[in-house]
Amino acid sequence: MEGKNEQRAGLLYGIGAYGMWGLVPLFWPLLKPSGAIEILAHRMVWSLGVVAVALLVVRRWAWIGELVRDRRKLGLISVAAATITVNWGLYIWAVNNGHVVEASLGYFINPLVTIAMGVLLLGERLRPVQWAAVATGVVAVLVLAIGYGKPPWVSLVLAFSFATYGLVKKKVNMGGLESLAAETAVLFVPALGFLLWLAATGESTFTAGGAGHGFLLAATGIVTAVPLICFGAAAVRVPLSTLGLLQYLAPVFQFGLGVLYFNESMPPERWAGFALVWLALSLLTWDALRTARRNRALALKLLATAAAAPAPTTPNSASTAPNAASTPPGPADTTQDPAQQKVT
Repeated sequence: MEGKNEQRAGLLYGIGAYGMWGLVPLFWPLLKPSGAIEILAHRMVWSLGVVAVALLVVRRWAWIGELVRDRRKLGLISVAAATITVNWGLYIWAVNNGHVVEASLGYFINPLVTIAMGVLLLGERLRPVQWAAVATGVVAVLVLAIGYGKPPWVSLVLAFSFATYGLVKKKVNMGGLESLAAETAVLFVPALGFLLWLAATGESTFTAGGAGHGFLLAATGIVTAVPLICFGAAAVRVPLSTLGLLQYLAPVFQFGLGVLYFNESMPPERWAGFALVWLALSLLTWDALRTARRNRALALKLLATAAAAPAPTTPNSASTAPNAASTPPGPADTTQDPAQQKVT
């Protein structure tokens, strides 16, 4: 019963995390007239403050000394910080400039880009269905490029930057809170310096927009950290296959907001491109679920085989084996052990 409650809680945490990420396009327009770079700088500065408080509460500080001594990991954190800066900055710009649907496409195709990078950079092998999904995704991008009259650069940069970020994070192997703290710490000085420069030149909107606007800019730290905390709580409670399905909630919500709330245009060729993307993701999801079921079935079969195997002979039993072999079998010896029947 306790396990079911934990899974139910994990599912709610996961829905909350991806739901908040999906609804965040409603937040960024509230920060106008601040520009995307100013919003991004505030996000970096205030996120570090919120995450530092969270780490203080859970008392997780030992990783800092280890990270400072590990130059390779510190370098990877810097690369991760650079890629997430590109991703966050472009996403904020896209939402505040009428490209919510195109931004959602970036997160729809992100799993396909991640798979392609795994093949090209890590030499991973794909199953036939995965190849079909990637090929369908490429066709979808071509259809959308024809519809837009140009490649969907916003979608592609968002997808590739986030896939690169995920690849680097995999090599860093740090917890979500710790990783976000390290990344924002790397960016804190340049972000704060930029905000101070804006204030010195009279271009800052932090105080010029009033107390309410300043509070909203400070809230970017909460908007960044809370979904991540919920995601971390979900990741330890539900299977990865469930998280893999939940990840589509964010772009679905973003797409819905772009079409229904922001009233962005969706001509037929754009619908066709999105339909191909959704087909590719359906193939990918079906293949992942089928593979997970097969792996579970194989694991259960191996466990059953191991449980049914006869116990290994001890030296004492081995020494008495010749005497037993010389004794003519009686009625009891003609009945085979059920466990041995299963093995054969």
